Amino acid sequence: MNHFLLVFDHARAELLKVNEFGTDVSEAMSEYARMEREHLDRMDSIEIVLIGSDSLDTIRVTHANYFDGTVAVSKYFAGL
Repeated sequence: MNHFLLVFDHARAELLKVNEFGTDVSEAMSEYARMEREHLDRMDSIEIVLIGSDSLDTIRVTHANYFDGTVAVSKYFAGL
């Protein structure tokens, strides 16, 4: 399984980062923790997601909302 880190900025409705770590789960977790620390003051608008998958193409399908921008508006419907 490959590991991918996504960093999405809800305030800008923009995917800021996509990192691929291959099978190196240790490096993926380390970068995830670093991103959490880096964006600690903006956690209300920054979403950091670590995903395991066979490929980035699969993630583009299973987590399409990060790539097509719909995640930016989906949070407004959470309470409905």
